[in-house]
Amino acid sequence: MQRVSQTYDVTEIPAREAGIAAARSALSRGEPVVLPTDTVYGIGVDAFNPQAVAVLLAAKGRNRTMPPPVLIGRAEVMEALATDIPESARELAATFWPGALTLILQAQPSLAWDLGETRGTVALRMPADEVALDLLGAVGPMAVSSANRTGAPAATTAAAAQAMLSESVAVYLNDGERAHQQASTIVDCTTGSPTVVRQGAIPLHELQAVVAEVVAPE
Repeated sequence: MQRVSQTYDVTEIPAREAGIAAARSALSRGEPVVLPTDTVYGIGVDAFNPQAVAVLLAAKGRNRTMPPPVLIGRAEVMEALATDIPESARELAATFWPGALTLILQAQPSLAWDLGETRGTVALRMPADEVALDLLGAVGPMAVSSANRTGAPAATTAAAAQAMLSESVAVYLNDGERAHQQASTIVDCTTGSPTVVRQGAIPLHELQAVVAEVVAPE
């Protein structure tokens, strides 16, 4: 039976609660949802459900060589999902989370998840978005990628996401346009010096003001 997607306008609190509840139910069934973040709209699933992660990658037209990052609702969750966290990563997280900074860290080897070919790492971010944080607080860590087909522009509205992803997503949370922020800056903290691997919303000089040894890619 073909799934029929549900869309919730979550700009007002009562409707938001219904939308969060519907998204939580869909995620518990292993189905993807579309959610707003502080950068663009994202498509997300339960990070600990390998089958759901495979569905997410298929919806985007990606393979396992492009694993999704994981969004978290509290900075403290980083300690449970990553190991050997350098002090530089903690300082960057303390300064820029919640916000548009993604940190690549060594993943806890005991975790029962499969995000793709991560080579033992995990990319973590805590978004500065009320709806996203409400959902993450209700469901826990989510594997989230931009809500678009691979190669297409990232969706800045729920409607744009739905036009690309259609019925492959169970629930769409609509919280208006998200077009004012660049994608997150990604910093790899698994090497000797924290290294910017994608330039984004947080420029290099701001990172270096907190951790001087952050370097740009050569």
